Amino acid sequence: MTPIAPHITAFLRVRLPVERRASAHTCDTYAYAFQLLFEFASQRLGVPPSALQLEQIDAALVLAFLEHLQTDRGNGGRTRNARLAAIKSFMRFVEHRAPSALEQLRRVLAIPSQRTEGRIVRHLTVPEQRALLDVPDPTTRMGIRDRLLCHLAIAGGLRVSELVGLRLDDVTFRDRYVDVSVLGKGRKQRVLPLWKEVADSLRAWLAVRGEARVPEVFLNARGGSLSRSGVAHILKKHKLAAAESCPSLDKKPLSPHVLRHCCGMNILQSTGDIRQVALWLGHERTDTSEIYVQGDASEKLKVLGAVAPPTLRPGKFRPPDKLIAALRGH
Repeated sequence: MTPIAPHITAFLRVRLPVERRASAHTCDTYAYAFQLLFEFASQRLGVPPSALQLEQIDAALVLAFLEHLQTDRGNGGRTRNARLAAIKSFMRFVEHRAPSALEQLRRVLAIPSQRTEGRIVRHLTVPEQRALLDVPDPTTRMGIRDRLLCHLAIAGGLRVSELVGLRLDDVTFRDRYVDVSVLGKGRKQRVLPLWKEVADSLRAWLAVRGEARVPEVFLNARGGSLSRSGVAHILKKHKLAAAESCPSLDKKPLSPHVLRHCCGMNILQSTGDIRQVALWLGHERTDTSEIYVQGDASEKLKVLGAVAPPTLRPGKFRPPDKLIAALRGH
């Protein structure tokens, strides 16, 4: 039997952050997936999580765990597939570390993902974006910060991890413009040359940001670095205020990723090229960016002008005379 604890420790502390250069958010997500799995396995097998053996995490147990996620925890197919992806990544990691369990590992790796329906990308219209940007008060320190946060999320399409992780030395002013160096998924770097309006918002915040013990651009009210939950709180607060002047916002979800989607939709509608969307947002493949084509109504309207629909044989329905119809009924 092979204790699982040393392998999962090496996976979370070395494989993901060092060898795969995964983001802190990805590491946290994987750690939570294994927390759920080991708690389930512990209860099912009657052993403490620290005493679990690799051989006990077989295909039958993993399938039972996935069923537990959907029936008992109410998770959807996407969450189920994300948890399964984490488990499979770990199993591939231990293939060469525990060759005696190879057949068992391969059976887990053969578990298929659940088919899920494609979702239309959620984003805000341009008037809704404007209403959100107009809410933060530019005469207060926190208002200047919040306005820049929303402005940078929409204009640059930064993920929330990229926003809160942005450092002062990642920002380079160039005349009236600004270059923002973004550390994305897989520790991949991309540089975004942003408009003078964004540069002005950034200069305004840096003028009142003041000295701090952390190098991040965005600070919380206590002078520390802004957290992901802090960003979510800021957006929730400003959405409520923006909905007063733009009621359609009230029915729409708002998160940092929705603002990233706004950026993707804005680029697609301006350029008509998903390659530009992929380049700007830091997507490794253009097929990742195709969700914006599905969500862009203007792309579908182009079909109306470009394609001739099939014609139908002309004809008009004429109801029969009421007397004749009555006689036919006898």
